[in-house]
Amino acid sequence: MTEIKRAAVLSAGSWGTTFGKVLADAGREVRILARRAQVADAINDSHTNPDYVPEVRLPDAVRATTDPAVALDGADLVVLATPSQALRDNLVAWKPLLDPAASVVSLAKGIELNTLLRMSEVIAEVTGIPTDQVVVVTGPNLAPEIAHGQPTAAVVACTDLDRAELVQRAVAAPYFRPYTNTDVVGAEIGGAVKNVIALAYGMASGLGLGDNTKATLITRGLAETSRLGERLGADPRTFSGLAGLGDLVATCSSPLSRNHRFGEYLGRGDSLAAAQRATRQTAEGVKSCRSIRDLAHRYHVEMPITEQVERVCYEQVPPSVAVRELMSRDMKAE
Repeated sequence: MTEIKRAAVLSAGSWGTTFGKVLADAGREVRILARRAQVADAINDSHTNPDYVPEVRLPDAVRATTDPAVALDGADLVVLATPSQALRDNLVAWKPLLDPAASVVSLAKGIELNTLLRMSEVIAEVTGIPTDQVVVVTGPNLAPEIAHGQPTAAVVACTDLDRAELVQRAVAAPYFRPYTNTDVVGAEIGGAVKNVIALAYGMASGLGLGDNTKATLITRGLAETSRLGERLGADPRTFSGLAGLGDLVATCSSPLSRNHRFGEYLGRGDSLAAAQRATRQTAEGVKSCRSIRDLAHRYHVEMPITEQVERVCYEQVPPSVAVRELMSRDMKAE
């Protein structure tokens, strides 16, 4: 495998644009695919994306287009930054344009509805590329902070360690420190479940509950994540690292987190539709809570916080009732 020179980032949202900046600051040529011409024009003409990453100047090496063929032409690294539930349909359209030898990076954090597949599994199934060609980048990576150059670390997970190290070198920027891991299952489960726990954390904030409650949600949420991940074959050590605890703490505690904000609106009594209007961006946990719950049922894994989040989102159970249900469960050893 030769060193990565050109990357295509498929999606000009906040994380896609920010990751494009990381790649450019790491010395790569970047082409971002935007759905709207005005976003592509802003990136090309003023080196900004005011809709998603305002007040941040993008490097000259970042260019944008609305044409997938232009974005993917010559790309030896393909970064998929679409929401998890939209990934399959987009990949069907992009598949004929992919270089079959390119490394494919997933930034999406979720479990597909109905199929209950992880994102790397969706990518391999739709494109037909080997699973060891798919790389997952995850961790405590709140896009606005990274866009402003604040230091963070991330996990680059791939079953092929050589490929993981190749991508690691391609994304290592002065403010972005990547670590490799071969536990793709653990990295993806950590990234998906933390969104659901962050919804619960946000609900607790909206209800006016304090730090004891929030610390309990993070701790027991990590236990749920670990139980599911280990049942699926993950390395338990992954969940104490950046892809597990690190991502969970950042997403739960930060007001920059979409899932935190969405949960806060629900905790204040807003409906699902009202919370969606207020946040205006995709909160992955809202849909993933259903697929993760179903995945847990399939493998007979107990995930009570996830169960209650799903009930609040889709069964109109008030968050205060969900908290009461969690507190009244049968007592047991930790």
